[in-house]
Amino acid sequence: MAVVLRGEGDEALLAIANDSAFGLSTAIFSRDTSRALALAQRLESGICHINGPTVHDEAQMPFGGVKASGYGSFGGSASIEHFTQLRWVTLQNGPRHYPI
Repeated sequence: MAVVLRGEGDEALLAIANDSAFGLSTAIFSRDTSRALALAQRLESGICHINGPTVHDEAQMPFGGVKASGYGSFGGSASIEHFTQLRWVTLQNGPRHYPI
């Protein structure tokens, strides 16, 4: 099943694409890659592929969405940030001299 929504012009198409509660992955197909890149920067999605399918995953790249799509990013260094807690731990080994 596929849903196709029509719009005329960049602004109308961006409004349709961004008017969603979800934003995992998008794709733009265009002969004008500079125009596609400018549109991609305005799309509200975690991932945007230009002239490629939305289903594209590489282990070293962060994969995640925005809005109601998912719960953060995983893959590559994004996994470290989202699945770990940075902590500071100190250990005093022996007596400490306090000058007061």
